[in-house]
Amino acid sequence: MRFIRTFLLLSLFVPFFYLTAAAQDISVLNKIMTKTAKLYEAMPIERVYLHFDKPYYALGDTIWFKAYLTMDNHQPSAISKIIYVDVLTAKDSLVQSLKLPVKNGVGWGDVSLSQFAYKKGNYRVVAYTNWMNNFGSSYFFNKSITIGDAINNNLSTQISLKRAMVNKFTKVSAGIYYKDDEGKPYSDKRVTWTVEKDYDELIKGKGTTDKNGFIDISFTNTKNIGLDSAALITVIDRGERRQGTSKFSLKSVSQPNDIQFFPEGGQLISGIPSKVAFKALKPDGLGIDVKGTIIDNTNKVVAEFSSSHLGMGVFQITPEDGKTYSAKVTFADGTTAAPDMPKVLSDATTINIENTDPENLKIKLLSDPAFVKENEGKTFFILAKSGGVIAFAAQTKLQNQVYIASVSKSKFPTGIVQVTLFADDGEPLSERIAFVMHKDQLNLSIASDHPSYTTRQKVKLSVVAKNNDKPVEGNFSVTVIDDTKVPVDENSETTILTYLLLTADITGYIEKPNYYFNNQDEKKLADLDILLQTQGYRRFSYDGIMNDKYPPISFLPEQGITLTGTLRAFNGMAVPNGNISLKIKDKNYSANTVTDADGRFRFSNLVFSDSTQVFVSARNNPRASDLVLSVDGDPYQKIAVNPAQADEIMNIDSALSPYLKNSKIQANSSHILKEVVIKDTRIKKTVTHKDYSSLSSLSQEPDHLITPNMLEGCNNLLNCLKVAASGMIFENYNFYVMRDYNAGKRVPAQVFVKGMPVDVSYLENMTADGVESIEVFLKDELGLVNSAYNSNGAIVVNMKKAPEGQKISLAQLRDMIPAKNELTISPRGYIVKKSFYLPRYSGPRAQQTNQIDTRSTIYWNPNIVTDPVTGTVSFEFFNADGTGTYRAIVEGIDKDGNLGRQLFRYTVK
Repeated sequence: MRFIRTFLLLSLFVPFFYLTAAAQDISVLNKIMTKTAKLYEAMPIERVYLHFDKPYYALGDTIWFKAYLTMDNHQPSAISKIIYVDVLTAKDSLVQSLKLPVKNGVGWGDVSLSQFAYKKGNYRVVAYTNWMNNFGSSYFFNKSITIGDAINNNLSTQISLKRAMVNKFTKVSAGIYYKDDEGKPYSDKRVTWTVEKDYDELIKGKGTTDKNGFIDISFTNTKNIGLDSAALITVIDRGERRQGTSKFSLKSVSQPNDIQFFPEGGQLISGIPSKVAFKALKPDGLGIDVKGTIIDNTNKVVAEFSSSHLGMGVFQITPEDGKTYSAKVTFADGTTAAPDMPKVLSDATTINIENTDPENLKIKLLSDPAFVKENEGKTFFILAKSGGVIAFAAQTKLQNQVYIASVSKSKFPTGIVQVTLFADDGEPLSERIAFVMHKDQLNLSIASDHPSYTTRQKVKLSVVAKNNDKPVEGNFSVTVIDDTKVPVDENSETTILTYLLLTADITGYIEKPNYYFNNQDEKKLADLDILLQTQGYRRFSYDGIMNDKYPPISFLPEQGITLTGTLRAFNGMAVPNGNISLKIKDKNYSANTVTDADGRFRFSNLVFSDSTQVFVSARNNPRASDLVLSVDGDPYQKIAVNPAQADEIMNIDSALSPYLKNSKIQANSSHILKEVVIKDTRIKKTVTHKDYSSLSSLSQEPDHLITPNMLEGCNNLLNCLKVAASGMIFENYNFYVMRDYNAGKRVPAQVFVKGMPVDVSYLENMTADGVESIEVFLKDELGLVNSAYNSNGAIVVNMKKAPEGQKISLAQLRDMIPAKNELTISPRGYIVKKSFYLPRYSGPRAQQTNQIDTRSTIYWNPNIVTDPVTGTVSFEFFNADGTGTYRAIVEGIDKDGNLGRQLFRYTVK
């Protein structure tokens, strides 16, 4: 259907240009259109958007989210039935991975932020399907999530960084405030600090805080070492033998500010008036306001400019042949720069767009006289594409310097339009992207049953969904949060509109994406047009397909969980036509298959939850006792560097202050245990390292002891130990003693399980079940263990003793040892979903409690479906004890791909 629509639109729009093209010219245009349609028919692009209940969290919280999977022009995708959701640290280490079942393009789940698996810091959530891997990880959904700590945080810091040049060297100044968890300053406290890069100590110093808990740290980078990956690490002596360590990235002061210029269409052409967009950035990737002038090589000022939004702006210039141009720039922080402008070309052509008319898109072809003379009479093509569909096609024989066509915006859906100019041989010459904004999103309205409410009062909200004034059936998610406890910068939000209409289609980071959609006006639409002149278009490139270079298909769509493996004989040879059976005990499910010529087997479209035991057997074969069965693990997923790294928050404690204050009250009322150090008291335990002769030379007591309650809910022991193993640092897939590693001693610690040395990867297959304790040794005083294993430090995992029973025979023992031709495994299955807690304060099931209701997320429902006849749906919940303004957000999509989002506020007294 998409292919037919393309050619119909060709006949509609060709008359806008002067047409006398020959048949071979038409064939070139047809070739471009046919290849484009072929690519999108064979390789439709999926996109995943996640709607979160709130923008940031604290330890002990649960992240609630809904996933929307779309394709083409936002229709719910039927390609994939599984979405992967990964949580990564700021250094891109995987913390948790979820497998989400998808039905009708939607799915939902949650992430529990255990204080034993997470710590304060910046994380990111990545969502993707297996099919999306064919197009690269830049297509994955990425969102930075900040997590604060109101449970164990006894030190709050706020830092401001400045950069200056002194005698051609960079001088960095850091002003830091230190406060306790009550907001009281740490006055007159000793602070030692170091600047480290790749764990090498570059500079160090010390000082003392003033009465306000403030210290000014400065240093000069005389060695000109790149500071983009360096960090300032401070240690404050809080008294009573307590210290607090803080780490601050120096990326924001690692380089001078930068400005880039982007001529419309990609090039400056002599004698041709051109719009030039610019973007000024700080080293951390955020925009900075700027103003300046453009001068030619005779020092004549030819243009002046100033930014209009987040360091971006646009100015007009008509470059002259033979001249060069540069800029004199002053940034908002007072620093200056003098960058060169792009070179001026001659004998060239470009494409311009005027997007100020709300009804029409004006497309211009601009060429200098030399280009017209050289190419007079030649055919050129223009294609405009949106949402995977060519919506406009035209051709002309070049005879004049300027051609103009006015195209009705009604021909394009809301979103990015890619307009490309082609030569007669199909080579793309110039390109411009623009945004068409229709008011054609779903019309969502939210109404409450009362104008205002009291605390703990029942609230009933009703939602009506319409498209062109007609009721529609849509699938929505709704969150209600307490605005007082969760302040939100609405311009910075990632929404279903900002992502699916804008962010997902272009490369590069977009700062404050909702600014362009929030209470739109002419200025915001103009700023959006400037933004698109400074961004690259991700979704499509014509260069490859014109030469039949299509992306390879290496990853197939998943309609369910797939389990694969190999059957081999005892000598290692593959066994073809072998019988393999599978059983899922919890599902009362069984299946059988046969291996191929390489001994490979596959079970497809399985359904089971995470941690479910799956039994695979090859016993039903001749000489089964000589067969060896193996099952493949999950493939390693390569994730690109975080494109939204600029969204990370440095001063987490101050930025999340209102939220963390409430989280602390919530933690105290919930009796969440804080980590404590127990001195001079022996904890009785059944098994210790002393039970193993090879480890008995270690100290009598470990430096740190991890008890089972600290590992509650741990499904991956390695991930949990990355956080829980105090004094250790995890790098390069090894644990190291932190103080020694920072001092340059890069010898890994040895891991032991039940007294036996194991690789670190062994812990990935272990859960907390059966763990008696974990002992962390930062030193080996006798040195016997370190010398035996060429290690530095040890992590000893002690397992609970099996209960004593009766003696068994040798035959019974053999029966207990699993055969090589069968396996019981717990592969990664679908997430086990939790239900959002909803208290009741009235009615027959009312809860009677004196405990303060400190909820910040008042209501979350990922599965709100409007009635297909009336377009309505309603839901009820009870307010918490917080007063002020509550904020309700409804987002979603209908079956035709129409998007909707609505915000509603009500007052609680």
